Amino acid sequence: MNSSFVSLPFLLMGLCSCNTANESPANSPGNEHRTQSDDKPTVSRIYTTAEDTGERLTEGSTLAFQPATQPLETEIAVFVNPGKTFQSFLGIGGAITDASAEVFSMLTGDKQEELLNAYFSEDGINYNIIRTSIHSSDFGLGSHTYIEEGDDALATFSIEKDKVKRIPMIKRAASIIRDDLVFYASPWSPPAFMKTNNHMLRGGKLLPRYRQTWADYFVKFIEAYEAEGIPVWGVTIQNEPMATQRWESCIYSAEEERDFLKNNLGPAFERAGYGDKNIVVWDHNRDLISHRANTIFEDPEAAKYAWGIGFHWYETWTGGDAKYENLKNINASFPTKNLLFTEGCQEGFDADHYERWSNAERYGNSMINDFNSGTVGWTDWNILLNENGGPNHVQNFCFAPIHADTQNNELIYTPTYYYIGHFSKFIEPGAKRVSTTVSRSTLESTSFQNPSGEIVTVVMNRTDEAIPFKLIVDDVEIALEIVPHAMHTLVY
Repeated sequence: MNSSFVSLPFLLMGLCSCNTANESPANSPGNEHRTQSDDKPTVSRIYTTAEDTGERLTEGSTLAFQPATQPLETEIAVFVNPGKTFQSFLGIGGAITDASAEVFSMLTGDKQEELLNAYFSEDGINYNIIRTSIHSSDFGLGSHTYIEEGDDALATFSIEKDKVKRIPMIKRAASIIRDDLVFYASPWSPPAFMKTNNHMLRGGKLLPRYRQTWADYFVKFIEAYEAEGIPVWGVTIQNEPMATQRWESCIYSAEEERDFLKNNLGPAFERAGYGDKNIVVWDHNRDLISHRANTIFEDPEAAKYAWGIGFHWYETWTGGDAKYENLKNINASFPTKNLLFTEGCQEGFDADHYERWSNAERYGNSMINDFNSGTVGWTDWNILLNENGGPNHVQNFCFAPIHADTQNNELIYTPTYYYIGHFSKFIEPGAKRVSTTVSRSTLESTSFQNPSGEIVTVVMNRTDEAIPFKLIVDDVEIALEIVPHAMHTLVY
């Protein structure tokens, strides 16, 4: 997995026992994995994060498995069947945006080290995925591209602006992740002159005469970043291609994205020797995802270039449900294509509510259900924002798992950071999802089996009541209780 990194003092102080917004990441989980000769699980390590307690990825007492008994109708059980496995795990991570890099640059060296360790080291929560934008997004100090306006020959292409703050931060994170790095990039808008509205903001479409130029722009981005020593795993074609935003945005119909992929972007990658780069389509919400998948994946000439389909969660903001069944449908309909969560964050930033527990529970619900629907990887939005939820050049402020109080050079760890860590800290790239079901909807759960053979089961309780339950794995069980508004990770 990730390389070891120099431990900071806050990581040497032991398990977190505080319940303030300015908390420090939890200790490393340890390496023991104990099984009997018949591979029956015998001991489970349990890690807990819970509201109104000091527990933040805190390791509790180990429990011994006992022979399982038939659960009663009144009992709640989580059933894990290691004999049934599904998709392979790609990883978990977040985005290093211009905003994140700007805030990072304002921290002292020790706080920068703390932030990087908190996310990317084994002593932190072990992120291995990094997303970034192709030139600007809303999260930055302003709009920019890599060329001079009107340069349809791309002769002025340069990533010099990214080299100032963004690329140095990415390089430092990548040096911790090492071989497990999954780095991908997404555009929010082509340059203004390539669009129907002659503006990077407020939607518009890519003009047909610039489709190949825009595809070549992707190639130049990959060339430039790899020249900096950053291996590019892949790209998404367009961030939120059905949303006209007041920030950088561009609209593609399903047919337009399909045709751009098969006629321009895919062939451009092949000509450049980048046929091994992964192209992700859609990169928008779950509600309309099926139409995009059907349109692109049913076309063999387009589908051959698509690694899979990416999605966000923002359809729930307008009162809709999360539409996890749409993911299950795509997974069943196109089993050779991958599902990747590419962005999510909590809007409505309010500095008085860093500890808002429902933010963390939204992450837990999405991660559990996305993985149970066949998703292979999960990417949060900004990994770091300031005390105002920015910077953002159109005032579209939001929460991040970690914020910086730039006035006092402090990092603020929100409950979301720990909830994500219940997955990312323990599940390793290459793990297989394991069949997991729950007998009552009051609990939510998913499991993965790591390449070492150990199983990681995550259980979340979003209710106001403590819930006793059994974890039943084959013919053995553990009986335990999860307190209100809490998450457990069990490793066995």
